[in-house]
Amino acid sequence: MSSLQVLCSGLPLRPLPENRGRWAGVPHAPVRNPSLSPEEEQLALRNALRYFPPDVQKLLAPEFAQELRQFGHIYMYRFCPSIEMRAYPIHQYPCQTQAAAAIMHMIMNNLDPAVAQFPQELVTYGGNGQVFSNWAQFWLTMSYLSKMTEEQTLVMYSGHPLGLFPSSPAAPRLVITNGMVIPNYSSRTEYEKLFALGVTMYGQMTAGSYCYIGPQGIVHGTVLTVLNAGRRYLGVENLAGKVFVTSGLGGMSGAQAKAAAIVGCIGVIAEVDKAALAKRHQQGWLMEVTDSLDHCIARLREARKRKEVLSLGYHGNVVDLWERLVHELDTTGELLVDLGSDQTSCHNPFNGGYYPVQLSFSEAQSLMASNPEAFKHLVQESLRRHVSAINRLAQEKFFFWDYGNAFLLEAKRAGADVEKKGANKTEFRYPSYVQHIMGDIFSQGFGPFRWVCTSGDPQDLATTDQLATSVLEKAIADQVKASVRLQYADNIRWIQEAAKHQLVVGSQARILYSDQRGRVAIAMAINQAIASGKIKAPVVLSRDHHDVSGTDSPFRETSNIYDGSAFCADMAVQNFVGDACRGATWVALHNGGGVGWGEVINGGFGLVLDGTPEAERKAKMMLSWDVSNGVARRCWSGNPKAYEIICQTMQEDSSLVVTLPHEVAEECVLQQALQS
Repeated sequence: MSSLQVLCSGLPLRPLPENRGRWAGVPHAPVRNPSLSPEEEQLALRNALRYFPPDVQKLLAPEFAQELRQFGHIYMYRFCPSIEMRAYPIHQYPCQTQAAAAIMHMIMNNLDPAVAQFPQELVTYGGNGQVFSNWAQFWLTMSYLSKMTEEQTLVMYSGHPLGLFPSSPAAPRLVITNGMVIPNYSSRTEYEKLFALGVTMYGQMTAGSYCYIGPQGIVHGTVLTVLNAGRRYLGVENLAGKVFVTSGLGGMSGAQAKAAAIVGCIGVIAEVDKAALAKRHQQGWLMEVTDSLDHCIARLREARKRKEVLSLGYHGNVVDLWERLVHELDTTGELLVDLGSDQTSCHNPFNGGYYPVQLSFSEAQSLMASNPEAFKHLVQESLRRHVSAINRLAQEKFFFWDYGNAFLLEAKRAGADVEKKGANKTEFRYPSYVQHIMGDIFSQGFGPFRWVCTSGDPQDLATTDQLATSVLEKAIADQVKASVRLQYADNIRWIQEAAKHQLVVGSQARILYSDQRGRVAIAMAINQAIASGKIKAPVVLSRDHHDVSGTDSPFRETSNIYDGSAFCADMAVQNFVGDACRGATWVALHNGGGVGWGEVINGGFGLVLDGTPEAERKAKMMLSWDVSNGVARRCWSGNPKAYEIICQTMQEDSSLVVTLPHEVAEECVLQQALQS
């Protein structure tokens, strides 16, 4: 068992660690098929070997070549550490700065087997959301962090630690970019080659920015989404007896079962990977599991009749489940489902993100590696069947939405019937959850704000929960408008339910949706509690990249922007730069995330609160920008709620001056002008 001291001492070379290969008993990433030429294979090998001195290259070269040909990538399994990978208390890391120790805490949490989807391949979630491209990069990064001072910044190029560079105490300690490929070369095919060469990687969102907090984050997002779907589509506050059908229990999608229980509905979630299903059942996030469609339908009927709270995992393909629900409707006249979505990793449909209904799980993995074109054909056929079943159910009082995983985008590319007549490029037959359910929340400045207690002490987390609840209760007492009050109330309920449902997996973290006012107030309260000793160690503030300002994604976060700018990425890039200028401890900018490679630009941050006045100053400045940037952009695009929020913010802060849009003439006037 390695120690943290050893982990921070650089690549272990003399002696080399034993090559134990792929571990048994843990999930592994699907085999990739980058289709490299012999010259490209040689280049990939050369790129991997340059991390090592010449005297060990002869031993490592054939080993790395075998990994490349067997798995489609050089992960350097030999260098996978033997230490128990988890978020250790911050004081245990051998560092010169608290900021560096906090970053180490976050990195190791992202790779914790209880948190990560494929820990040995350095994948945190989403099937291909990498923390690093290989284990050499991990060792070097930990070593650099242990040496870093307050006058240095660590620069990361798509998993590769370029080095420590002189900077100032006010600068970020860490700057990360992932997948910044020239736009004309940012295709899925090019990505597979570039990743195999070891020169870029897909950081998803919070995987490559070291800010993932386990599935709790998406539990919260799913809770809010399902609650608001019930309000919008079904006209109810109480979801007892209502059925929500979806798929995916792997990385982030594993949250759906727990979310169903928290909102009080019946959640039926299909999953083809038995290991993922078992993991969620063992965690207590799934109440029941079955591999029988007959039993699944019978249990669903029973739960509906009794209005039970139930999360039921179906071990099988979700297309079979949807088609069975159609059969029940057509033969009995009974509609057994009210709400539906999908959380397969459809942004990565041909490399393990979506499994076709025609094959078993193992058959699909085999075909994916041996015949990618045949596999792609079956995936697209499966997507067409998938949509056909949903379309039949939607003829009744059933409501489906796209969960921002590129499901409808890939279904359209597969030729499925998802077109919406007269729609723009970002609209389909069914809305994305941003367009119908969560978009208004973003326009009001609400998004997934989170924090991590680096002491690792659950009591510190409980203290922050109490502080956040008090802040939100005070905000409600200050007579905020009804729509904002509803969001604050939902989040107070969330904090209470989160503690009750034991949602912590990995680091001691919490997430809630808050606006600019709430985020700043919570940060101030936490920083003061650290200063007074109520909280024993620094707290890292962060958020999902999926937020008000952090992501430009025309098929998800910015899908409800209709002025033609949904395909522009100025907001996300400006946010990354602005956070860095205003006090973030680290910043990250990514290509891809959620919807897929080449479909989105997104960024995130980490900000360490240590109880000092300087930390308070940075938090006020940076968090205000981090929200108001996106609200101002939505205001300019013509969103009335964002307009109202930004005007109110300008009244409260005279240093904020935003360009406001004027009302434009009626459509008939525009048409006349164009015809003249």
